[in-house]
Amino acid sequence: MLFNTPLFILLFLPITLLGYFLLQHTLKKATPAKIFLVLASLFFYGYWKKEYLFLITGSILFNYFLGVLLLKNKNKSILILGISLNLLLIGIFKYTDFVIQNMNRVTSNALPLLNLMLPLAISFFTFQQIAFLVDSYKGNVRHTNFLDYTLFITFFPQLIAGPIVSHSEMTPQFLDANNRKISSVNTARGIFIFSLGLFKKVIIADTFALWANAGFGDVNLDFFSAWQTSLSYTFQLYFDFSGYSDMAIGLALLFNIHLPINFNSPYKALNIQDFWRRWHMTLSRFLSTYVYIPLGGNRQGKYRTYVNLTITFLLGGIWHGAGWTFIIWGLLHGLALVMHRMWRQWNIRMPNIIAWLLTFGFINGAWVFFRANNVREAMTLFKGMLGLNGFGNMQSNIETLIDFILSNSFSINTSLTIPIITIYIFSALLIILKMKNSQEQLIQFTTNYRTLFLASMSFLIAFLALLSDNNVSDFLYFNF
Repeated sequence: MLFNTPLFILLFLPITLLGYFLLQHTLKKATPAKIFLVLASLFFYGYWKKEYLFLITGSILFNYFLGVLLLKNKNKSILILGISLNLLLIGIFKYTDFVIQNMNRVTSNALPLLNLMLPLAISFFTFQQIAFLVDSYKGNVRHTNFLDYTLFITFFPQLIAGPIVSHSEMTPQFLDANNRKISSVNTARGIFIFSLGLFKKVIIADTFALWANAGFGDVNLDFFSAWQTSLSYTFQLYFDFSGYSDMAIGLALLFNIHLPINFNSPYKALNIQDFWRRWHMTLSRFLSTYVYIPLGGNRQGKYRTYVNLTITFLLGGIWHGAGWTFIIWGLLHGLALVMHRMWRQWNIRMPNIIAWLLTFGFINGAWVFFRANNVREAMTLFKGMLGLNGFGNMQSNIETLIDFILSNSFSINTSLTIPIITIYIFSALLIILKMKNSQEQLIQFTTNYRTLFLASMSFLIAFLALLSDNNVSDFLYFNF
């Protein structure tokens, strides 16, 4: 089940909300409501494949009882065992075939692939539980019962693609008696930001997906087509993940739960470090807290800091997927952060526009590896971006662009021409750089005609588009 489907919006969400708060109100006890919400969340998760439920429930049972042991006995061996088995779980399902493929290439063997089913959200709920084990070992977790722990892991707004939350920032909210009744303020704010996220996903991200999917894999893209392919994916991923983050935060607010911000205008960043403070913020927090700092962080000299940064983001790349393209993407970002550190030591400032162009250009180029099915496909697109396949008919493209601006005679469904894609790309860039992002609007939110109109139109346009299109697309981060 997806957030961006009529089934979820018209049936699952209203039934879950109604059942949760009715149980809170009628029985005046939190336990039945929590049980109902856990069961609803497991139904939401198991809707894709019932087999997923065995894995996630087994993982929850294992990590809960291991966490209880760590709360009572700060035994480092137990912690290492727990982390190792969790990582092994991800490794078996996510990386076994990748390892076999590379072994076959090196040894000229033909070992059969296992073709294991990749469980949905395994990276997210496993990382969340690793953090719980570490926090339990460090004494940062108070005693928790099994029901509260299960709800912490399975709460459906953040289960599939984050944000990656800590036990200390979630469980107290479910225990707070003030959160056990419907809040008109949180409901209004939740509907508002959910509607914006739905519009971003359905109308903007899925439109860019048409052009990105058409371009990747085409071996003969000219200069302009190649750049528009890469930029289409860059904006598809931005609005897809931004839309998901908005919808997750909005859904949680309906239950009076505040999720941490996970996305804060990352394409406004003027350097790569600032980008990672804005993009997938809870993953950056996890990598910093549980990988970078344990490696030594920046406490052991600048060269060790460079190594730690590179290792951290190399692991971040591997976390996203089993493939050399993800390894290269992570390595590129690690090296970029090293270069940023070196640049800061030289204390040389550059104009903001130059800093932004360099940062955005690097991010766009790195996304090519992130999206490509293999390294060869990525290099093929780079070949087009460098103009090695020619520049196409520039005069014809310019004339078509002028004709579109003056007459608006083309439709997105009938003419996916280079000039029209260019207009959408510049429009998206303008939205990103000049408009307030969803979190800024949410902070300043007041219930008035403006916010009512904005939410209503965003929801209506996106929902009508959903009804007219049977091919509802997954969120991109569901694949990781």
